[in-house]
Amino acid sequence: MLASEIIKRPLITEKSMQLVEKENKYTFAVDKRANKVQIKKAIEELFDVTVIKVNVINTTPKKKRVGRYEGYKNELTKAVVTLKAEDKIEIFSS
Repeated sequence: MLASEIIKRPLITEKSMQLVEKENKYTFAVDKRANKVQIKKAIEELFDVTVIKVNVINTTPKKKRVGRYEGYKNELTKAVVTLKAEDKIEIFSS
């Protein structure tokens, strides 16, 4: 897989921004089939940074309903990537 196929988008939430400020950890939505080694190589290739650690979180689809219609939210795989202290990713800066 290509690096652009592995990393789908950055996840920018209040909690993820706190992780960026305090611990230099960045959160991305990634492809379900990607493993930690592939995610690490893709981040280093796309953003030219040094990755120390990768944590992967698989979320289950949650049941939602609108009126009488039921469905599920999308399944999502998140990667929390820890970078070296001097490295930063400019997408997350405001």
